[in-house]
Order: sequence, then C-alpha cells, then structure tokens
Amino acid sequence: MKGRRVIESFNNAISGVIYSLKTQRNMRIHFAVAIAVLLVSLFMDFSRLELLLLFFTISLILVTEMINTSIETTIDLITDRYHPLARIAKNVAAGAVLISALNAIVVAYLLFFDRLNPLTLSVLVRVRQSPAHVTFISLILVILTVVVIKAFTGDGTPLKGGMPSGHSAVAFSIVTAVAFISHDIFALTLTFLLALLVMQSRIESKIHTTFETIIGAVLGIIITVLIFQLM
Repeated sequence: MKGRRVIESFNNAISGVIYSLKTQRNMRIHFAVAIAVLLVSLFMDFSRLELLLLFFTISLILVTEMINTSIETTIDLITDRYHPLARIAKNVAAGAVLISALNAIVVAYLLFFDRLNPLTLSVLVRVRQSPAHVTFISLILVILTVVVIKAFTGDGTPLKGGMPSGHSAVAFSIVTAVAFISHDIFALTLTFLLALLVMQSRIESKIHTTFETIIGAVLGIIITVLIFQLM
C-alpha cells in the first residue's frame, strides 16, 4: 500500500511535467534546448564539476518555468478578473524564469565558448573513451524522449501504460550501452535477458501492450546507437 502511494506520487509529479509540456510553449522550448545541449555536451571534455553545473542549470530553468506555470494556474483558478496583485504575482514568477534563463546563457557561454571548435577525430575518440558519460547522457535523452512522446500522445499515466513503454526504452538503452562498452557477449546476453524480463513484466501486469513495449525497446536502442556510433 505504501509502495503504491509512492508510485502514485511519482505519477502525479510526472503528470505535472507532461501538463507543462502540453500547455506551455516556453516549456517545450526549454526541453528542446536541454536535449540539444546534452547532445553537444557529448563532444566536450567536461569535468565532473562542469557537468554538475550544467545539470543544475538545466534543472533550474525547468523548475522555475514549472513554478511560473503553477502560480499562473492558481491565480486563474482564484479569479478571472484583473487585479494589480495578481499581475504582480505573475510578473514576479515570470521574472524568476527570466533570471534563470539569463543564468543559463552565462553558464553556456562559460562552458561552451572555448570548446566550440570544428569536430575532429580526436573529439570523437575522446567521446568513445568516456563510456560512463555517454551512457548517462543516453539514458537521460531516452527518458526525456519518452516523456515528450507521452505528453503529446496523452495515453496512459507517466509510470503506468501509454505509448511507448519507458521501462522498456531504458532497459534496452542499457543493453545497447553494454554492447558498446563491454564487447563481452556473456554480459550482453545477461543484460538482454534482464531487459526481456522487464518487457515481460510490463505485459504480464497489463500495464503495457506488447506493441508498446516493442516500440519502447526500439526507441531506446535507436537513440543509444545514434549517440554511441552514428555521431
């Protein structure tokens, strides 16, 4: 019962993200920019501190945009008439988003300006020699893609049902990453069997259809292959 409440809390939280994506144009822009920045970061030799700063900056602008949406929705619920205090509240919330966006521009300048040189073979080699970084970025991009697709299909709840299966997408993204990193057929076989168990559990519990899990698996594989190999 307690576990179900925790899952429901996650569902509600992700529903808030999906609502923001579906209704707020700026949120969609922020998501698109975040994905683009994460892709570009694959080619940068960032330190742990720089990566931490990058993820914090992305999170900050997404969080402030969601808070702004929450405040605007609450005010609209309370009153549909013009009131100077309501205007101030909305302007202050919008100002918070503006500050976080300006901060993101400054951080992007400091992190990327000296590194945005033409892509060379040495950069590609450096990416291949950083499997942990690449794998982490792959998983984040797979999760973001699943959330965006669910936001626009509007089918099911974030952690239960809908197109595609996020669990299958992440599971097969991990399988693909293991294939690139380990070059070990035994390790690949074990992770593949675990991914199949994830698919089977989603189908058996009737959370997803077979088609939804297959689409999720294909999505996870394609995104991870693109990141590891086709760049």
